[in-house]
Amino acid sequence: MEQNQLDRETLSCSICLDLLKDPVTIPCGHSYCMKCINTHWDGEDQKGIHSCPQCRETFKPRPALKKNTMLAALVEQLKKTGLQAAPADHCYAGPEDVACDVCTGRKLKAIKSCLVCLASYCEKHLQPHYDSAPLKKHKLVEPSRNLQENICSRHDEVMKIFCRTDQKCICYLCLMDDHKGHDTIPAAAERTERQRELQVRRENIQQRIQDREKDVKLLQQELEAINHSADKTVEDSEKIFTELIRLIQKRSTDVKQQIRSQQETVGSRVKELQEELEQEITELKRKDAELKQLSDIEDHSQFLNNYPSLSALSESTHSSSIKIRPLSYFEDVTAAVSELRYQLQDILRDAWINVSLRLTEVDVLLSEPEPKSRAGFLKYSREITLDPNTANNELLLSEGNRKVTRMNQPQSYSRHPDRFTDYSQVLSRESLTGQCYWEVEWREDVYVVVAYKNISRAGRGECGFGFNDKSWALICSQNSHEFVHNRIGTSISGPVSSRVAVYLDHRAGILSFYSISKTMTLLHRVQTTFTQPLHAGIWVGLRGSAEFCKPK
Repeated sequence: MEQNQLDRETLSCSICLDLLKDPVTIPCGHSYCMKCINTHWDGEDQKGIHSCPQCRETFKPRPALKKNTMLAALVEQLKKTGLQAAPADHCYAGPEDVACDVCTGRKLKAIKSCLVCLASYCEKHLQPHYDSAPLKKHKLVEPSRNLQENICSRHDEVMKIFCRTDQKCICYLCLMDDHKGHDTIPAAAERTERQRELQVRRENIQQRIQDREKDVKLLQQELEAINHSADKTVEDSEKIFTELIRLIQKRSTDVKQQIRSQQETVGSRVKELQEELEQEITELKRKDAELKQLSDIEDHSQFLNNYPSLSALSESTHSSSIKIRPLSYFEDVTAAVSELRYQLQDILRDAWINVSLRLTEVDVLLSEPEPKSRAGFLKYSREITLDPNTANNELLLSEGNRKVTRMNQPQSYSRHPDRFTDYSQVLSRESLTGQCYWEVEWREDVYVVVAYKNISRAGRGECGFGFNDKSWALICSQNSHEFVHNRIGTSISGPVSSRVAVYLDHRAGILSFYSISKTMTLLHRVQTTFTQPLHAGIWVGLRGSAEFCKPK
């Protein structure tokens, strides 16, 4: 089976990938179907040079073709074995696939494109690029249907040169024509340089992604902490109020029990007194009956003889009469409980005010949203003045230390440890936290900066604004803007204006630069974490100046 498959591949046309039909062998030794090679050469007639599709050897004039009878006999013999097979359907190019440029008839999928040949090849037709020494040097890429975009439409040549002046790819003939004298570079070299820029941008984006993911994680942690704190506080407060309710209920039960106990004690005493009085009444009635009986004796001698035998009347243990006074009994208790209610109401009212204040003070430390208009930004305006003790000797401060100008002659500043010695730059007196906004009017080349106070004051590169992790700089020049932090530069597309604005939300870690003209345009925004208060700063180039504008 393997031998038959080998024979079939050996006797196949590399153009149509089918068994040879009317096989012909061209001068370089490769064989094709007569129809396939003729069709291929018909397409090359205008060039006047004909080539082999496999090894690219050229022939001039077009070779005459004759049928190779030996190959024809071998093909017929192979056909009799019945082992001829067609490629699987999934190998053919569909509407969305890049097709092989060499295949005729139904084309196979291309597996590579050649940037030198400007053609795409299936596995079979790509093989010469692996076998032939000259073709091995060609640049192979993933299949592309846009190869013709690499051909100059004017000169029909490959565009291997990049014109920096016109920012476009050109061919070598364009270089000697319309682009003569322009700044040009090989496209491969320009690609390498742009690739580096692209990598820097990707690193910036990836860093911002990491920063955002970190912020999202922190916010998630804060949300979980908020939810946990709220849930625990609700649980604790419910326990406390339940205990208060239970305590009030217990006090209510105690009062009721004491009232009932006192009711029973006082009532028992009243009943005892009542019984004693009733006994006294019985005794008095008995005495009255004896006296009445003695009084009814008519015989004087008998009356007088019985009179001394009468017992004396005992003294009453109670007062002569019971006086009922309008007593309040337990009503005073009701008044006392009512007074307790009023006191509790006052305590709860005062306590609730305190609780409400604590609730309103709960803050997740999220900043106000960034303003949408210049009027909104002006609410956060800060008046910035420059610190003469930090100014480089080439800088002149004026307008109440709000303006700085680069001078040709050194200024007579005294020595100070805060002074910048190697770069023409200066910091503000004010330290900046919270939300701050300021505007700078500039001329010539200027860096508009925020920096930590502990930035180095000497050392080439160490203290330069934007060239360390302690400063963030917007480079303002006549034609463009660029942002620099920690030696990493980012090109900025946006209108160039002589006035720029800076918005800082220190707590949120937001730093934004704007171009101010008739409109306010965002140039660049930084999202980071500031670990110290910041200071405004200015670096001034030759003949440059900058002034912090008063808020209006």
